[in-house]
Amino acid sequence: MLPRTRRAPAPLTVTQLTLLLRETLATEFTDVLVAGEISNLRPAGSGHLYFTLKDDSSHLRCVMFRSAVQVLVFTPADGQRVVVRGQITLYPARGDLQLVVDRLEPLGRGALQLAFEQ
Repeated sequence: MLPRTRRAPAPLTVTQLTLLLRETLATEFTDVLVAGEISNLRPAGSGHLYFTLKDDSSHLRCVMFRSAVQVLVFTPADGQRVVVRGQITLYPARGDLQLVVDRLEPLGRGALQLAFEQ
């Protein structure tokens, strides 16, 4: 008996793959705490903050939307060590991984409170 031939699966479009990845990340990384140093802080006219969170070996793009920025009790700055809470997502238009930050605290006592709130 001859083995049946299997059809190769149809390739995904770039959009299909990025949307699938975004959905997977959104269900697996919904509430993460990450410590790092702020760099490339860029306030936008919309009120959002864009920055990179980095450590000695890696970096991660971050966005904090205006509604979260408005409740900050300190002014973030480049070089500041912080703990952030947020959700990992993929921005499909560029295929970029990013952390959508909903809380940001200076590293230290405020960050400890953030960890207990999780």
